[in-house]
Amino acid sequence: MIWRLRHISNKGFILILSGLIGIFSGLAAVILKSLVHSIQGFLTDGFYKEYANFMYIIYPLIGISAAYLLGRYILKDVGGHGIPDVLFNISKKSSLIPRIKVFSRVITSAFTVGFGGSVGLEAPMVVTGSAIGSNVGVLMHLNPKKRTLLIGCGAAGAISAIFGAPIGAVIFAIEVILLEISTASFIPLLIASVMGSVTSMVLIGEESLFNFQLKESFVASHLPYYLLLGMVCGVVSLYFNKMVRGTEKILDDIGDQWMRTMYGGALLGVMVFFLPPIYGEGYSTLNILIEGNHSQILDNSIFFSTIENPAMIIVFLVMIVLVKPIASAVTIGSGGSGGIFAPSLFVGGIVGFIFSYANNMLGFHISLPTAHFTLVAMCGLMAGVQHSPLSAIFLIAEITGGYELFVPLMFVSAIAYTTSAHFEKDSIYKLQLKDQGKLLPETKDQELLDTINISHVIERDLLPIHPEAQLKNLIDLVKISKRNIFPVVDEHQTLRGIITLDDFRGIMFDPEKQEKVLIRQLMHSPPEILLATDNMQSAMEKFEKSGAWNLPVVESGRYLGFVSKSRIFNTYRKRLISQKQD
Repeated sequence: MIWRLRHISNKGFILILSGLIGIFSGLAAVILKSLVHSIQGFLTDGFYKEYANFMYIIYPLIGISAAYLLGRYILKDVGGHGIPDVLFNISKKSSLIPRIKVFSRVITSAFTVGFGGSVGLEAPMVVTGSAIGSNVGVLMHLNPKKRTLLIGCGAAGAISAIFGAPIGAVIFAIEVILLEISTASFIPLLIASVMGSVTSMVLIGEESLFNFQLKESFVASHLPYYLLLGMVCGVVSLYFNKMVRGTEKILDDIGDQWMRTMYGGALLGVMVFFLPPIYGEGYSTLNILIEGNHSQILDNSIFFSTIENPAMIIVFLVMIVLVKPIASAVTIGSGGSGGIFAPSLFVGGIVGFIFSYANNMLGFHISLPTAHFTLVAMCGLMAGVQHSPLSAIFLIAEITGGYELFVPLMFVSAIAYTTSAHFEKDSIYKLQLKDQGKLLPETKDQELLDTINISHVIERDLLPIHPEAQLKNLIDLVKISKRNIFPVVDEHQTLRGIITLDDFRGIMFDPEKQEKVLIRQLMHSPPEILLATDNMQSAMEKFEKSGAWNLPVVESGRYLGFVSKSRIFNTYRKRLISQKQD
């Protein structure tokens, strides 16, 4: 560290670290993808189609149970949602992410998704990359602001390695993880994203999730249809979020974790049995639809495989759209590890295909390209569910290998986001944190205020007095006190009230009053009382509501001291200056 401080500037050091974090995040993504594909190949290759569905019933239960056992008893990190936890760690825990998450989510999500859990690998990889960035920052003794930047680098490297979309990965890190970033901090994200993508290319080649090349150009006459598609995506986004949260709430109400795992795994197996495309991430199904081989999605279904009616394909896909959010929530709520990033893309792709395929089947006057609408709707669902329209635009644009769809991508993501945000202002990640009782600050001011603990601003120089004391005792305190407020505290250190100089100024020089008047006759209740457990946002609300400049602080009924508005403002100003200097 001494050598580094002497020979490498802070900016240069951050650039070096960002490149290394990108490489390690890309390596973790490659390992996870390889593990999942190996497990899925081992479980499904060579099966007769007519028997495969019966195996799908038990696979998810095995995978979720294995992930939960490993997470609880060996790794000490049970699965669940990843990105909301990262956001909470950044906001409330000074960007400190437990070291175990560097590899725990790779293992548990490999079992979950490999055995057919209906979730994606993106969220576990974001957690892994973020944990790498956070712990590298701790190892190098960096402050919370720089640790946060390295967390963003880890997330960008992971997403870039998974999708092969370095620009979309950078935008995702800014839009979802970091929320605000300076121009200087943008460069480390670029480096990490490029290194994550290059690492993936070197190890597994230029293989992409979607093997599709655009053959048709955007047609302006399709714009009204894209407008309608955007609104549909916004409505489906609201349904997606509601089903995910509602299902998780039902599972949470089952007290025993083992019961949740058994019930959830069995239910997921039944859903996969009837609707095989919800097995795993679902990207293979999207590839089939994009390539125009839509009849193949019925092959593994024992109920629909012999049906050739196009209308039944639509019915089958509508059922998938309705069930997929529930299946994803069941997977995570039962103890599995994964995220809703891939499910939102999956549902979006299905919605876009249904929209265009139904239009063409009904013979409306304009034939719509199903591949285009499938890809654009993926963008729309991601924008509506995650409230990240820019990330969705660049991610899908890079996946398609060109920018022919850039106009409809921008248009649909804007409409879907606006529709979703009109009814629900928060993204799925913030909603999940709210459901857990974890509130993120709405603004940077709130975020900075939350870094101030009430215990750091308590003033203890106010002289207390007993309620049974005489006025003359209070006058003795006035002679030596530098404050004009006196807390009235009994022998048990319980706050009974307060008394100010204005309350006895008119009688303080009356010798008779000094002997006869007791403090309990003069004291009054404070306009508000702060609790030692209050956060600073709550404290400021009490100041605003009461109009006071000084309020007492109590803990379990015991008086601790006073907090003044001026002290809070001074501390806030110092933190703000310190943050800008960092």
